[in-house]
This record gives sequence, C-alpha cells and structure tokens, in this order.
Amino acid sequence: MIKLIGTGVWIVLITLGSVYFSLKMASAPKVDTAAAEREAALEFVSGYTTTVPVIGEGGVNGYLLTRLAYKANKDLAAKQTVPLPQMITDELYTLLVGKKMIDVATVGSFDVDAFRGIVKEGLNRRFGAEVIAEVYVEQIDYITTASVQDPAPKRGQTLIKGEVPAGQPAEKSGGH
Repeated sequence: MIKLIGTGVWIVLITLGSVYFSLKMASAPKVDTAAAEREAALEFVSGYTTTVPVIGEGGVNGYLLTRLAYKANKDLAAKQTVPLPQMITDELYTLLVGKKMIDVATVGSFDVDAFRGIVKEGLNRRFGAEVIAEVYVEQIDYITTASVQDPAPKRGQTLIKGEVPAGQPAEKSGGH
C-alpha cells in the first residue's frame, strides 16, 4: 500500500513539474522595446526616378536611370533644411558621375550592397545625423544615347532590378 501511495505521489510530482516547466518555457517572448521604438521612428520614403548622364570620351554615352527607396528617421528628416529628395538626387549625382560607382562596361563588377552602404553613409554624412537607416535599390537601368536617338528595342539594359519590402507605399509621382 505504501508503494502504491509513493508511486502516486511520484507521478503527481512529475506531472506538476512538467506542467510548470512547460508553462515557463511557453511564456511570451521578451520584446525588445528599444528596437520597436527605433522601427516606429522610421518612415518609408519612396524615391523618384533620377536620370544621371554617363559621361565618357567625346561626351554623353548614355544615361543611368535610378530609382531608390529609403527608410528614414521621421524626426531627423523633418529637421533638414534641404528636402530629402533633392539631397538624395544630389548625392546620387556625386556618386554616379563624380565617383563613377557604376562602370557600365563591366556590369558584373557592380556591388549592390556596397552601393547601398555608400549611399547611406554619404547621405548621413551630409545630413550630419543618422537620418537614413536603410537604402533599397528598386531599379538601375542604362540607356545608350543611340537608343534615345533611335528607340529600337534592346538598346538599353536593366543593370539591377531590386524589390522594395512588402507593404510599402507605391512610388510617388514626379521625377528628377
């Protein structure tokens, strides 16, 4: 009889221990409030299509059409004296014309992640604060001057076709 009672007590203790352990492990995950606040402070800024001339020997060889999107800090972006789209366009001209980040002759050598990082770094340096959190490449196209003068098919090429994260607003109308 004592063995039976001892076995029953042992089963009850094991059951209670496993239920307690299961409830402890199944509790809600801890929320990183700092990360949630940082994400709430960001807004999605859809970029305009920017046309940048590709200057080579003898003049303009073609045009890079770029469309980038950004996640920016709402408060810091609102404090800027120069509007965000104009500053972004200027930085793209600096990178793509001044520093020649994209070599159209060797498309395969273009590093998209490095380009995003350099755009983000350059914009934040010019703003004097961490305004831009992320840069998204929607598309970069190259159109030759010959295709502009004689628009036959297959004269231009898409260099990069990116995707903006799901759930983001559509592109704003207008262009530069």
